[in-house]
Amino acid sequence: MISRKAGDRFAREWEASWNSHDIDRIIGHYAEDVVLVSPIAGELLGDPEVRGIEPVRQYFTKGLQAYPDLRFEVLDVLCGVDSIVLHYVNQNGTRASEFMQLDPEGKVVRMVAHYSDTERGV
Repeated sequence: MISRKAGDRFAREWEASWNSHDIDRIIGHYAEDVVLVSPIAGELLGDPEVRGIEPVRQYFTKGLQAYPDLRFEVLDVLCGVDSIVLHYVNQNGTRASEFMQLDPEGKVVRMVAHYSDTERGV
């Protein structure tokens, strides 16, 4: 079980990395074999599923370029056996939740994103 303390720490680091727009810092949260599923990936890449750290890096880089004012504020963290769910809001007021399954080192191996307003995008 992931403790609340560990979940909160991950969330703070994740939020700070995204708000810094430092791609190396952001990508440091994800495992080499990460699988990411997101409606925004579908919009930007034409496919909602992204597999592997380098394609995820490219997707995140494209997202940061497309949304230069991107900013996240984590509202809540839910902890599970080997996963967490981050509830957050972005700079447009869009609410989002990301399910993140973590490996034993605390890296994200699977992430599934959900948004309150997929018409408006990030």
